[in-house]
Amino acid sequence: MSAAPDRGVSELALAIREKRISAVEVARDYLARIAALDGKLGCYYRTDEAGALAQAQAVDDKIARGEDPGMLGGVPIGLKDLFVTEGLETTAGSKILQGWVPPYDGTAVARLRRAGAVVLGKLSMDEFAMGSSNENSAYGPVRNPWDRSRVPGGSSGGSAAAVAAGLAAATLGTDTGGSIRQPAALTGTVGLKPTYGRVSRYGVVAFASSLDQVGPFGKSALDCALLLEAIAGHDPRDATSLDAPGPR
Repeated sequence: MSAAPDRGVSELALAIREKRISAVEVARDYLARIAALDGKLGCYYRTDEAGALAQAQAVDDKIARGEDPGMLGGVPIGLKDLFVTEGLETTAGSKILQGWVPPYDGTAVARLRRAGAVVLGKLSMDEFAMGSSNENSAYGPVRNPWDRSRVPGGSSGGSAAAVAAGLAAATLGTDTGGSIRQPAALTGTVGLKPTYGRVSRYGVVAFASSLDQVGPFGKSALDCALLLEAIAGHDPRDATSLDAPGPR
């Protein structure tokens, strides 16, 4: 089986769990695709090849031992660069934060890792999430994969474009006034803005705390539902966060 970019989250996770392909093979395929294509698109500020391959190997090791790799075991994910990531530079698209390497993961990131997702790297965004075209990053614009003369929308433009171009199986973004919904529409992907408080904002560089909402991008509604299931729920570090409905 190839880790072709048209495969959805559930299909990839099942294939890895059933050993039809290894998590390391999937990670290498996506990293190679990023290296080949992203120079013309600008979706990623930085990839974490060593970290991604180590996470993927840990998934394969769990499967080899007969352990549960998690609902997203081995699925390659990209993160908008306002999600705080332990040991990986977080800049929110601004040179003000250039060189800042956080000592912890934000809640949504930690929950993705706990579900077995493999973090490929950090994705471009309008600086501090203030924009709707992804032309306002300190590190350059993102191009729409369907027509590089056009914008992908913003501020989560890198997150949307990476899914559209097959540079991640799914991604996380944020929506304050349209920053998931609009780039999803402009790139032909599925983006989900959850109910306020459904996902913890702890470890997310804030734009407007009373409006910011964390949500996924995917190739399908199912992809988004699976990511939301992994990251939703109350977090004692975010007083505005809510309990997830039903058993978890």
